[in-house]
Amino acid sequence: MANIVMFCILAAVILFSAVMCVVTTRIMRAATFLLFVLFGVAGIYFLLDYTFLGAAQVSIYAGGVTMIYIFAIQLMSKRSLQGMVEKLSLGRIAKGALLSVVGLLTVTIVFIKNNFLTRACEVADTEVPMDTIGTALLGSEKYQYVLPFEFISVFLLACIIGGIIVARKEENK
Repeated sequence: MANIVMFCILAAVILFSAVMCVVTTRIMRAATFLLFVLFGVAGIYFLLDYTFLGAAQVSIYAGGVTMIYIFAIQLMSKRSLQGMVEKLSLGRIAKGALLSVVGLLTVTIVFIKNNFLTRACEVADTEVPMDTIGTALLGSEKYQYVLPFEFISVFLLACIIGGIIVARKEENK
């Protein structure tokens, strides 16, 4: 019973923080709400006794949000950090809603066409050994993920270098 109560509390914190992260117009508040979302997900991992995943969630993603703080402070001027407000127009809201509906319909059609939900229920009944998961994460064969992880790491490095270059260009002005 206590696990269900903790799950409900964590789910409420995650949902509220995720919505507030998207809705707020201030970058520092958005990063703070993102931090609460990531800590909530780590709490769910700890609740499920996945201590390694919970610790990795806290250390990796909390460190990532700290980097967001640093880049937000470096890239934004002091005046815009204090009161950054963007004007919303009806056209932009309509375009965003239309794109959201198109995305939802696309995902729903793909799920229905590929029988994803029935396959997910069949797979959920079987337990996958840990060595199979490790091989899938670190293998370079078909349906293995070492190459996408390497591409993501190079992409993140390029983003960090780009952020530093943008921050230095504003310094020269």
